Amino acid sequence: MTPEKIFRMPVPTGESNPAFIPLIDPLGRQINYVRFSATDRCDFRCVYCMSERMTFLPRARVLTLEELVTLGRTFVELGVHKIRITGGEPLVRRNILWLFQELGRLRERGLAELVLTSNGSQLERMATDLKAAGVARINISLDSLDPERFRRITRVGELDAVLRGIRAAQAAGFQRLKLNAVILKGRNDDEVIPLARFAIENGLDISYIEEMPLGDIADHDRAEAYYSSDAIRADLERVFTLTPTTESTGGPSRYYRVPGTDSRIGFISPHSHNFCNDCNRVRVSAEGRLLLCLGREHSVDLLHVLRAYPGDRERLKKTIVAAMALRPRGHDFQPGGQPVILRHMNHTGG
Repeated sequence: MTPEKIFRMPVPTGESNPAFIPLIDPLGRQINYVRFSATDRCDFRCVYCMSERMTFLPRARVLTLEELVTLGRTFVELGVHKIRITGGEPLVRRNILWLFQELGRLRERGLAELVLTSNGSQLERMATDLKAAGVARINISLDSLDPERFRRITRVGELDAVLRGIRAAQAAGFQRLKLNAVILKGRNDDEVIPLARFAIENGLDISYIEEMPLGDIADHDRAEAYYSSDAIRADLERVFTLTPTTESTGGPSRYYRVPGTDSRIGFISPHSHNFCNDCNRVRVSAEGRLLLCLGREHSVDLLHVLRAYPGDRERLKKTIVAAMALRPRGHDFQPGGQPVILRHMNHTGG
């Protein structure tokens, strides 16, 4: 396992404001997309995401909503045009709608897209308000259409609540909803085609995701459960014609169209088709760590800057710009390997 590398960099002074500097790493990759984990807490306990008896962060160590807004404004001023809110499950956090409303106002300052990743459990009651706040798109985790299997994968989730959430989001006017399905051999690999059919019949996109080795989950052997994107695509092509497309949503999904439908089928393949070379993303964890790569522990402590120097936005900007020099080439994921990252997925939202 790789030890954590949390850098508390020499904090630049807030003086001598330089001209605008875009976020560019040593390999010339420009960062225009940031993912904020609004909480590490979740109302599900998915087997690939966290342990069943998870210990969550003390609230004092979690970014406040106001700190998340400050980070949002700062990243937009540094050239970021897409913000995704993740968790844990972001919609279980108290007053989370206020965060979306405040970030939605950043569209006046250059933010092109505010998006959400959710397990769908809270969408029935929140979809209309999220749409009004400025959320453009929602990704919804859905790994099974069988209620019993869904409960086994999530350990506590109710499939019907998620399906009602999907319908509520469609009724609220979201034009492009996407399902995210993590496929595990021997657990839900027989649902690759049913999930695609469900997406197509309901006018949804879907991305199939290879499991990522984040945290010690102890529920299954990742080597045995690994199911590659190539295997998933082969399953799909027994039933559907997949036409490659250059369409992109700004993330790692490689998309295909199914002729005669409005749905896109995507593949997120950290193992079989590494996407590091053109990665345009960084993440901020629930505890304020600027994660420079999902698959490595290199990070910079932004929570320290926010709380040690409240209101000093220039200092915060310079810290973020300086952090780009630490960004690695890519991750060390190995198919089915032991976790190389100690943190669980609920700290960063994948």
